[in-house]
Amino acid sequence: MTTVPSARRVETGIAGMIFERDVEVTMSDGLGLRLNIYRPDRPGRFPVVMLHGPYGKDTRDADAPAYQEAWTKLLAKHPDLGKASSCRFIRWEAPDPERWVPAGYIVIHADSRGSNASPGFLDPFAPRHTEDYATLITWASRQFWSNGKVGLLGISYYAINQWQVAARQPEGLAAIIPWEGAFDHYRDISHHGGIPSTEFLKLWFARQLIPNQHGNGETPYTDALSGETTTGPALSTALLAANRNAPADTYRSRPFDGAYFGERTPDGSRIQVPLLSVGNWGGHGLHGRGNIEGYLAAGSTAKWLRIHTGDHHAPFYAEEALALQMRFFDRFLKGEDNGWDDEPPLNLAIRGPHGLAWRAESQWPLKGTQWRPYHLDAASGGMAAGGPAAPAEASYEALGEGLTFTTAPFTAEAEFTGPVKLRLWVKSSTADMDIFATLRLIDPEGRDVMFDGATEPQAPVSQGWLRVSHRMLDGERSTEARPYHPHRTIEPIRPGQLYEVDVEIWATSIVVPPGYRLALTVAGRDFAWPGASGLTKGSGPFLHLDRDPALYAGTNTIATGEGQASYLLLPLIPKNR
Repeated sequence: MTTVPSARRVETGIAGMIFERDVEVTMSDGLGLRLNIYRPDRPGRFPVVMLHGPYGKDTRDADAPAYQEAWTKLLAKHPDLGKASSCRFIRWEAPDPERWVPAGYIVIHADSRGSNASPGFLDPFAPRHTEDYATLITWASRQFWSNGKVGLLGISYYAINQWQVAARQPEGLAAIIPWEGAFDHYRDISHHGGIPSTEFLKLWFARQLIPNQHGNGETPYTDALSGETTTGPALSTALLAANRNAPADTYRSRPFDGAYFGERTPDGSRIQVPLLSVGNWGGHGLHGRGNIEGYLAAGSTAKWLRIHTGDHHAPFYAEEALALQMRFFDRFLKGEDNGWDDEPPLNLAIRGPHGLAWRAESQWPLKGTQWRPYHLDAASGGMAAGGPAAPAEASYEALGEGLTFTTAPFTAEAEFTGPVKLRLWVKSSTADMDIFATLRLIDPEGRDVMFDGATEPQAPVSQGWLRVSHRMLDGERSTEARPYHPHRTIEPIRPGQLYEVDVEIWATSIVVPPGYRLALTVAGRDFAWPGASGLTKGSGPFLHLDRDPALYAGTNTIATGEGQASYLLLPLIPKNR
């Protein structure tokens, strides 16, 4: 593990900040990765804030085609962002060095192998990349300018690989802040309830990773200061293709959980460093599940969970978010006695149609939760607390609108915060069946209440999925409120025969005011708002296409009532606990 003297110190015009560009660090297999270092221009040893990934360390958000729209939205939500920083060093989903260096931190941004200035094979989330990250962390902790403590910070990809590398327990790693980051690579990213998530990975790889692949001579990416192309000497199209692994193809070729995904999903018990897991109630289809699962799985005795709302990008750059991040790292990277240890384990945005309120909690699921079943009635289309109604059945075309079950208007305010389970009795005219379950909130005028989700600006309350042939449960890991499917084999179904299945609907928080109703839509395809068009029409980019119509385009049936009770199990939070 050596440093090659290829870096150059770059004048930035930012007083008090040293910027070293393209520092090269040699990995265990001899490959050199490039990184940028921003550090205080004064004597001393400082803690390090690090990130490592494929999005590029050199190009401003404002100049990268894939991120310009998000940058415009960010400035609209935080118009004062440019008052405290020139914003020239903000990279996609990464911390701003201009805010961290004056506070006594070093920021290191590394290009992962095969991306931007780092050569090698581009294979996102591969164990080789995790090993590289561990090497970089230890290297940074041993430098003359480091106090020996490294913290990890970043959104999405830069959060997912925090979970991965923390389980490696590298020397120097002292704390992590995975901000909206998936944890389980099969259940969160690749297959939702066993159904392949086909579209997002294709879009992501083509739009965000291939343009920044090392050797891409047609890249639109340029250095924010020099204007130079950042991806190195151009390689041929054939060599570029040979130097990368497209996750969409690789993941889909593996229909079951197993060794491949096991190498990418960390052993949470090995995560021992202090952590602040920051999630988003609107993260359906990618990160929403992971921050809770990672928090619960982590073996650390010093761990906190915070869940906010809003889009995937802007909340990270809010002033209150920066203050939160710094206060956490001040405690665990600088050793300051700043009261962080007295923070409650959970801090949740309790969400309703008229806004939100933050509330501290002590455990997950929340203390005092009352698990309230709302029984479906196929005869009336209703959904009500209490016992099941008379037996009934209702059918729908799998690729049609599905069936919607609706409660009566609530007579008093009710809060539901926590995991959600859907128990269904189902049958199909085909030899398999996919279930797409969507939880919605309806106002007194009959209009859907839509929420600003992580990637879907018109998001429902929550969503869940299950391929019926994957209905087998893991008895040890399932709870009454949250089913866990091993996804290791299939249990075939016979056309026309009823089967009992449990569907995990991703955890949520919703306050239902008087006069409002809850609705549950069950269909055989991705949810979309009536009349909506474009990519974001209810389920964001997390779509499940190219499914065999012989198996998944038949007629599906839901059975309800006595002896075949189908119900939605909701986490009711009493006002007095």
